[in-house]
Amino acid sequence: MNTEVNFAGIEMKNPVTVAAGTFGYGREYSNFFDLGKLGAIITKGTSLKPKSGNKPPRVYETPSGMLNSVGLQNPGVEFFASNDLPFLRKFDTKIIVNACGSSVEEYVELCKILNTLDIDGVELNLSCPNVKEGCMAFGNTYEGVKKVTSEVRKVLDKPLIVKLTPNVTDIASIAKGVEDGGADAVSLINTFLAMKIDINTRKPVLANITGGLSGPAIRPIAVRMVYEVSKAVNIPIMGLGGIMSGEDAIEFMLAGATTVSIGAGNFVDPYTSLKTIEGIENYMKKYNIENVTDIVGVVMGTEIFDNLINEDKK
Repeated sequence: MNTEVNFAGIEMKNPVTVAAGTFGYGREYSNFFDLGKLGAIITKGTSLKPKSGNKPPRVYETPSGMLNSVGLQNPGVEFFASNDLPFLRKFDTKIIVNACGSSVEEYVELCKILNTLDIDGVELNLSCPNVKEGCMAFGNTYEGVKKVTSEVRKVLDKPLIVKLTPNVTDIASIAKGVEDGGADAVSLINTFLAMKIDINTRKPVLANITGGLSGPAIRPIAVRMVYEVSKAVNIPIMGLGGIMSGEDAIEFMLAGATTVSIGAGNFVDPYTSLKTIEGIENYMKKYNIENVTDIVGVVMGTEIFDNLINEDKK
């Protein structure tokens, strides 16, 4: 039984990673289990300079999910390189840095530095506001995604994964911009823009008013988006959005994801990622599957939906 996958040129012992912003830089979770059991670790979003993030309250639990508006708080790439990376390198797993910025130039400068570090890949977070473009998110348009991806590609030799926002009308066309920009893989989805109001105070529960919704509540939408993107691009996909078990992970892989990432599940149970790995192995044993990659994109009975997608493209 082989659980190894090659994702964007990164050789992983299994297809399970942890989502940026839900695992910090691994220190807290290392108190629970050996981080080397993970296929990869995706770090907290890291920027060129330190960021203090948004004002509290920044997190709120919702039915089958959670809202967060942390605001990419992080110590900056220099601190990461000197303090967090040496710690992560103690473990036998792949290290992928989630990179965030507020302009094309900032992304490029950050990735120039990341290109010199002992890491295995970069996940470009294109949900950050682009101040120079009227505070629009890079990930909202094909042109925006392609531009920043292609500029980063010029300075980054390491595997490049681009993480997309789901807050668009056509996720497949946005993912095509990732591929056309020269990325090695696409990661989806990030959180949905959402809001919660306290009816007693009549005020939003988050200081930032809105936040990102994650958790099992968004999983069916995430699976659909992974499926649509798998039909539109030829680069591998990392699927995420409410994965809590091996069964959830298998669903994403059947939809077309080569790897999966655990996000909000880490807050519910720190062992969620390990249980997901075990669940995938149990599924493989149950159905006598020799290689985990054999299940990628083999969802059956989708011909009608495929025809609808093709009609929309026309």
